[in-house]
Formats: sequence, C-alpha cells, structure tokens
Amino acid sequence: TQIYKTSFMNTLKVGDKVPSFSAKDQDGNTIKLEDYSGKKLIVFFYPKASTPGCTAEACNLRDNYKELQSEGYELLGVSADSEKRQAKFKEKYEFPFPLLADEDHTVINAFGVWGLKKFMGREYDGIHRKTFVVDGEGIVTKVIDKVKTKDHAAQLLDWYLVGYIKKRPFQMGVFFVLYYSGQQFIQSRALRFFLWTIAFV
Repeated sequence: TQIYKTSFMNTLKVGDKVPSFSAKDQDGNTIKLEDYSGKKLIVFFYPKASTPGCTAEACNLRDNYKELQSEGYELLGVSADSEKRQAKFKEKYEFPFPLLADEDHTVINAFGVWGLKKFMGREYDGIHRKTFVVDGEGIVTKVIDKVKTKDHAAQLLDWYLVGYIKKRPFQMGVFFVLYYSGQQFIQSRALRFFLWTIAFV
C-alpha cells in the first residue's frame, strides 16, 4: 500500500497550466484532461463521498447544474474514493456529472490538494476541499479555497457576474442607479431587484 504523506502542498494557482492527467470515473471509464480541450471546466475536490459536507456540496452543484452549463461549463468531481463508492454516491443523488475515483492520487497530486489538515486538535494528511476553474487551454482561471458546501454554486456564479459587469459596465451602471433610486418608491429590496432585472432581460 502506497502512503501519501506530505506537509507541503504545491497547489495550482491562477495562471498555472494543469498537468495532463488520466483517471477512472465511477463507471470505470477513463477520463482525461484532453477530453475537455476547448471547453471550460470546473474541477471540485472533496474529502470523502457520501459524508455530510461533501454531499451538501455536490448536491448544490447538481441543483444549479443547468445554470453552470448555461455559462458553458463542464463539471468534474474528484476524491480518493473507490469506483464502487463513487458509483453509489452518484447513483443515490443522481449527479449529472462524472466523479473520478482517484485512488492513486494522480489528479489530486496534479492539482496539489493533498496535505496536512487539522480537525479538533488532530493533525492528519488528506484532501483539501478546493475548486478550480479551468479554461479551454487548460489554464487555471479561478481557485476557490474556502468552499461553502451548501452554497458553492453561488460562489461560482458570483464569478460569472463579475465577468458580466466587465463586459457590460454601462448597462450595469444604469441598473444600479435605477435600483437604488427606486428605493423611495418600492420599499422591498427583493421586489426592486426583480423588477429591474426584468427590465434588462
């Protein structure tokens, strides 16, 4: 049995190129980085399938899968679990994206997410919960270190909103002027946002 022991993580950063990798998914199919060439990819690493935090995270991404796809993104989940455990996890919660059974840490080491962890005063080596956004050229464009398991999709969609603002600064400027100027007429913030959003669709 190979032991993975390290106290230092060489985690990929924004601007780094993801090393080529190949690993099996929950059904034993070989998944390669090259399969996503020319596509935008979200790779999320989670410590262990079917545990509360990992389930909440993956289900949140599942529930917002259409929104993420509408932005042109593919999703790929990764942990060191076996194919059998990943298959049960995927089947039980009906995830629409593949889960890599990275038992030999090929992908985990490629992204640099295995390292020392601390929990309730105990130190041990394991997978750090992190998410990477990769462009069609295999370059990391975003790294989320502090994943909100119950609201992870929002963290990713917030990133899309930043991009939208950069592309359409005039429209967004007008939107916020109208939004806040409408406070004296419409007291409900949620209603104001809804009405002004409809106006710009």
